[in-house]
Amino acid sequence: MELVIQGVFIAFVVWFVVKRILPAQGVKQITTDQLKGELNRKDIQLIDVRTPMEYKGRNIKQAKNIPLNEIKQRHNELSKDKEIIVICQSGMRSNKACGTLKKLGYSHVTNVRGGMSAWRG
Repeated sequence: MELVIQGVFIAFVVWFVVKRILPAQGVKQITTDQLKGELNRKDIQLIDVRTPMEYKGRNIKQAKNIPLNEIKQRHNELSKDKEIIVICQSGMRSNKACGTLKKLGYSHVTNVRGGMSAWRG
């Protein structure tokens, strides 16, 4: 019985870790190099979901700061007609934000893999 409980616990932990690492379903993934080519487009919205302090420390000038914990309350500041590109420090919070935006009805959502840690701009 103890082995069954341990097995279930391990399976849950593995599921939880995999769920957090895998990209959100239906979300396009791009690199920071690919992002550089997108920045001059007029039909995108670049959202930085880091904290205001992280954003103030270093940011991409075209990015609007909407912290991850405010996405649900502030999503109405975004247009559903334009692609939304989301960045954070490493790509984890932005991936979560992308999943939230998809659930809120945004269809063109893109995550920046590697985030600001990989940004060389």
